Order: sequence, then C-alpha cells, then structure tokens
Amino acid sequence: MKTLDQIAAELQGYDPSALRADDVNAFLARMVQPVQQTEQVTIFDALGRVLAHDLISTVNVPPHDNSAMDGFAFSGHQMAGGTPLVLRVAGTTLAGAAWRGRVGAGECLKVMTGAVLPQGLDTVVPQEFVKTGGSDGAATITIAPGLLKTGDNRRLAGEDIRAATAALQRGTRLSPAALGLVASLGVAEVTVWRKLRVAYFSTGDEILSLGEPAREGAVYDSNRFTVFGLLARLGVEMIDMGVVRDDAPLLEAAFTRAAAQADAIITSGGVSVGEADHTKAMMKKLAGSAGGVAFWRVAMRPGRPMAVGRIARNPTNGQNVGSGSGNKESDEGVDSADSAAILFGLPGNPVAVMVTFLAFVRPALLRMMGCTDAAVPLLRATSSEAIRKKPGRTEYQRGIVSHGADGSPQVRITGDQGSGVLSSMTRANGLIVLPHDQGNVTAGDSVDVMMFDGMI
Repeated sequence: MKTLDQIAAELQGYDPSALRADDVNAFLARMVQPVQQTEQVTIFDALGRVLAHDLISTVNVPPHDNSAMDGFAFSGHQMAGGTPLVLRVAGTTLAGAAWRGRVGAGECLKVMTGAVLPQGLDTVVPQEFVKTGGSDGAATITIAPGLLKTGDNRRLAGEDIRAATAALQRGTRLSPAALGLVASLGVAEVTVWRKLRVAYFSTGDEILSLGEPAREGAVYDSNRFTVFGLLARLGVEMIDMGVVRDDAPLLEAAFTRAAAQADAIITSGGVSVGEADHTKAMMKKLAGSAGGVAFWRVAMRPGRPMAVGRIARNPTNGQNVGSGSGNKESDEGVDSADSAAILFGLPGNPVAVMVTFLAFVRPALLRMMGCTDAAVPLLRATSSEAIRKKPGRTEYQRGIVSHGADGSPQVRITGDQGSGVLSSMTRANGLIVLPHDQGNVTAGDSVDVMMFDGMI
C-alpha cells in the first residue's frame, strides 16, 4: 500500500488544499485497493457483481454453423454471374434439430432462423427474396442474379465466442447482457469478488432524523437517503450509522466503529472551515501508519470542501472485515488487519453530496469492487444557451439533455444552480462538466455531459 505522501509525489502540482478536479480520480485510483476475497454466486445473484477471474468458455458460441434468418440454404458455388439460380426444395429444418436427409446439387433446404446448416450448405437466401414455383409436387425457388455472395446470412460456429478463449475478462461488472452470455456457455455459477462494505452517516447538530419533531434552525436529513440510493445502485453492502452529532467523542466512536466494519466510509457535512467541523481533525487523529488526510478541498463547484483520507482499522474494536463467508484468497489489501478504511468526507449541501459522489466516490468504489472499467462516460452535446463559468475550477452544472431539431443531443441548465437546491437534481438528467480552465459557454458550443442514467 502506497503512503499518501508517495501518491502525492506522483502528481505534479499537488495541492491538498485545492486539488484540481482533474487530479482527484488519478489520486483515488492510486489510493484505493480492490477487495481480496471471492465467492461463488449463481447467475440470479450475479447482476452488478464483478468477475474475479477470466471466464473461459468450454464451448463454441454458437456451437454450429446456423442460419441467420428464415429462408433457403444452399451451396453458394452454384451461383453464376448474370443467370438466375433455380433450386428444388429438398425439405425443411427447424432450429433445435439437425437435418438428417441429403441435399444434392441443384437443391436447397428450407431453414428457420437458428437452424443447423448441414455440411456443404454455406449460404442462405431470405425467403422474401425468392420466387417460388414448381410442378409435379416438387417445390422450387428462383434466386435473382447478383443478389447474394457465398456465405451470406450464415452464422459460423464460434463466431461469437470460441472454445478455450475468455468470454468475459476479470474485472468485468456483470450486466444483464453479460448474464445472458454466461448462460449461453452453460455456466450456472461464477466467481466474483465479495461485496464491498460501505458505512455512511450524516454529521451535524442541525440534522434531524425522520420522525423527530421539527425545530427552529434544524433540517431533516436528506443526504443519508441520497447516499443510500446511490450505494444501492452500486450493489454494495451498506452499513447505515444514522446521524452523528458535532461532538468529538461521538465522532471518534463513529469513525472507529465504521473503520472496523467497512472498507469505505462516507460522511456528509463536517468538512468545511467552521469551528464545529471535526471530520478533518478526526481523520488525522485516527490515521494510523497508513492513514492521514489526502486532501480536503477540490477546485470545483459545487463540492469544494471534500475531505479524503484513510482511517486505521482496529480489528479488536468491532468485527474483522476479513471474516466474510467467501473464500479468502489473500491477507493483503483492504482485508488485512493493518490496513485502513477509505474515508470520503463529503460536503453538507445536498447537491454537492451527489456531485462529489458521482464524479469521484462512485469511480473509486467501483475500483474497490474490483471493476477494471470505472471511468464515467461523457456525452458530447450542444449547449442551447449561454452558461456563465469562471476559469480556475471545474464546474458541474445540472442539465437537461434533449434532442435538437436535427436529432442531435442538446443541453440546457435546470435554472438555479445553488448547491442546496436538491429539487434541481430531480429535474436534471445529467451534469454539464465544464473543465478547470474553461470560461463562459456560448449558445451553440459543445460541452460534455455526465448522464445520470444507470447511476442514480
């Protein structure tokens, strides 16, 4: 495990008090470590899990040459340029049963999509492209010249996946399509990394839990439920620790308990410069040999006060996170007793919580889950309006993406971009990402958009 100082030395111009947003994910990619335990799960329990090993196919997919559509199969060498081809229909074969008869010269076989192609039949003409006829009970088809090439509309054995090759790579997060692919190999169970354990809580004397009576100066806790929803989409094991008051002993106990149980800790509030904000000080106190504060401000809007660091794990003060039900492969990394939990101290404003989670925490958690592709995809869209932007910070503005008159994506902001306007996140379907050095955007400029689909 690299120390935080070693990681900082690898980044040029590193400033923990105002880290560029561009550098945050690079820092976190070096800082986090994937889980080290694996378990076997059935396909029905594998959605969203991450493969721990390459999945090697033992079969060809498809297992045999077959027809790509309903039509007539024949030997393509019979086609001659400029001359219609007339073939007698020797029979019909359906998907799921091999043809046992003989197809001779001048003959074809009526086939359905997926039907096995007998040896020697290498081309399929769609049924709607032929003229049918025949006499004396013998059906025939006529194929116009120049309509096909030899091999058209044939699926080759192993065309999708060849036996003894990797059908899916280690580190793949299993999607619905991947589950279907696994099943197509005849595989019922897969080896995946164990679920990541994430503890989360809100901090602040002004925070009310649901069910508490309203009082002047207090607000109901929305951040904890937002974080719950974001974590649920990732499929991690969640540890809800409620609301912790701005009291040093209570915070120390909460951090210690969370570090003993979880691989990562997410807090909201308590990371600004206010006198009652204890999170950063507590991170330093509980750092341990591998811990400490990595950075505490990011040059971004919203979300500037974001603290990230490590808290030493104390296996005697709570459950040892290495004692899962899976098969333990290693005593190194986040499962070992002398390692540390990663702490993400997010801002208190609701929108800033979501923005910092989507931009930085989510990719880091995916890496901790063992996923090799944690990058956030961006959509290029045309801004339909002018957007004010100051150089010197990355801005994430709530946007609504729609189709322009020509069908291409265009985006506009939701209106008020205040970091406390949570309702704007319900109207938006993406975040307009305006880079650190960029200034104002004019209508018609192209911008990057981080789409919400699949993330929230």
